[in-house]
Amino acid sequence: QVQLEESGGGLVQPGGSLRLSCSTSGFAVDRYAMTWFRQAPGKERERVSCMSSSGDDRIYYLDSVKGRFTVSRDKAKNTMYLEMNNVKPEDTADYYCATMPSYYCDGQPDYWGQGTQVTVSS
Repeated sequence: QVQLEESGGGLVQPGGSLRLSCSTSGFAVDRYAMTWFRQAPGKERERVSCMSSSGDDRIYYLDSVKGRFTVSRDKAKNTMYLEMNNVKPEDTADYYCATMPSYYCDGQPDYWGQGTQVTVSS
């Protein structure tokens, strides 16, 4: 059974850092492309990043987070991470990890975690 669980959210000041974790079970974390999404109150859900599993581990980032967020995965721990640096108030959202149905970041995710809340405020 595929399961994903996010953790690491919380309150952080602008300019600060936070690391989100997505622990997985039921499959190997490098078996499929993996994504991070976020949804702020009253806004559409948006994809923050996606890491393919096609061998080149190509990574996609939302323009507004490029240079500040870094996604990675630890195969031994079956966990994906989102390192968030120099966070801004507009990064405030619920963050979700999800699996893609293939090695690539195309299409729609098929399994989701329950989300973790990130609040950026002074």
